[in-house]
Amino acid sequence: MHNPRRHQIQVGRLGLCDFIRGWYLYVGSAFGPGGVAARCAHHRRISPRPRWHIDYLRAVTNLRQIWYSNDPRQREHQWAALLGEPLGFAQPMGGFGSSDCDCGSHLFISAVKPDWKRFAVLAGERLSDQQVINCEIV
Repeated sequence: MHNPRRHQIQVGRLGLCDFIRGWYLYVGSAFGPGGVAARCAHHRRISPRPRWHIDYLRAVTNLRQIWYSNDPRQREHQWAALLGEPLGFAQPMGGFGSSDCDCGSHLFISAVKPDWKRFAVLAGERLSDQQVINCEIV
C-alpha cells in the first residue's frame, strides 16, 4: 500500500497511530470462509466498519499490489520474518496485526516501492516448501 502523506489515525485498541509517508506491507492469513479470494476482495475496498488493524490503515492508503500464495500452510509469520531481517523493512509500530501471535508486528514500511520478485525469490530460497507467490496489480 502506498501512503502519500502523513496520517494520524485511531487503530482499534492500538490507539492513535502515526503513519508517515511511504510504502506499507502487511502480512496476514486467509484461511476463513472464501479463502484468499475473499480476503483479497475485502482488502480491495475500504471497510465501513473496520475489524482488523489493516482495515483502519486501508482507509488512508492506496492499495497497489497484493502478494499472495494458495499455500495450504500458514506462512504469515515466516513472511513477516523475511520482510524484517533479510529484506530490511522496518516495523513502524509494534503489535499491528500481530496481537494473536509472538511476532513484533505484521506491518512493515519502506521508503521505496517493495520488489515482489525479490521477495518471492527469497521466500523460495528460505522456505523450501513454499508454494508460488503471486502478485496482483490493483
